[in-house]
Amino acid sequence: MARIMDTFGPSLSGTTTVPVDTRTSDGRRLVGEWVYGRGVGPDVPAGAIYFVHGSGYALCSPRTHRRLTSWLSRLTGLPVFSVDYRLAPRHRFPAAADDVRSGWEWLVGDRGMPPESLTIAGDSAGGHLAVDLLLQPDVPHPAALVLLSPLLDLTFGLARTWERTGRDPAIRSRDAARLIELYCAGVEPAHPRLALDVAGGRLLPPTLIHAGGAEMLAADAIALADDLRRAGGECDLRIWPDQVHVFQALPRLTPAAAPAMREITRFIADALRDNNVGQVG
Repeated sequence: MARIMDTFGPSLSGTTTVPVDTRTSDGRRLVGEWVYGRGVGPDVPAGAIYFVHGSGYALCSPRTHRRLTSWLSRLTGLPVFSVDYRLAPRHRFPAAADDVRSGWEWLVGDRGMPPESLTIAGDSAGGHLAVDLLLQPDVPHPAALVLLSPLLDLTFGLARTWERTGRDPAIRSRDAARLIELYCAGVEPAHPRLALDVAGGRLLPPTLIHAGGAEMLAADAIALADDLRRAGGECDLRIWPDQVHVFQALPRLTPAAAPAMREITRFIADALRDNNVGQVG
């Protein structure tokens, strides 16, 4: 996966990364990295982006997603903090969710960054982790939420239904389910931190959801958008025809990645402007 993202991902030219391995004020370990795209420095008054990577709770890292986070930083003009949460099978539920919460609380609490100046972005399983975080009753909300091919249904029932219309070129639902099981083994699928009650939960911040029309998780994206709207939230959903899972990370493979990223940039800029935060992009 790292080779694919390196081969078909955007350039890292001019990117600076700063590793983070620290303790939060209450003693929790936090690992991740700051990513500064070309022309972006650490002192940006317009805030930052908190990025939660995907790949089934068992694969990938800020390193594999660095080209995507660098591109996001360069386009928005914002630094990106990418959390390096613990992976399955060594670390099972709720380790990843706990680490994602630690990263958010470190930014808002220990670093003193106003939540209204921040955007949370996540892809695939990172989207599930981001939504789970924001459904918790005592978590302050960011200005916006951006989800790329988000995973919602960990049983993959939605995905299997979508597969009947055409095979996902990247992965089959049964294989993805085995990957998720490494994280969720021994936990009931109906656990409220896994089967997220988005429609009946907290009102989430303005959300942009992208998914590819060729991927099985398009069904999850549609269901999540419907649930967000039923809860009274604002959600823009885009299903990009013929595109694969997290195609935004592969601009050398698909020309759709660039306009998708420009749309994401505009969405973040508008959300921050609505919160009276400085110019983005």
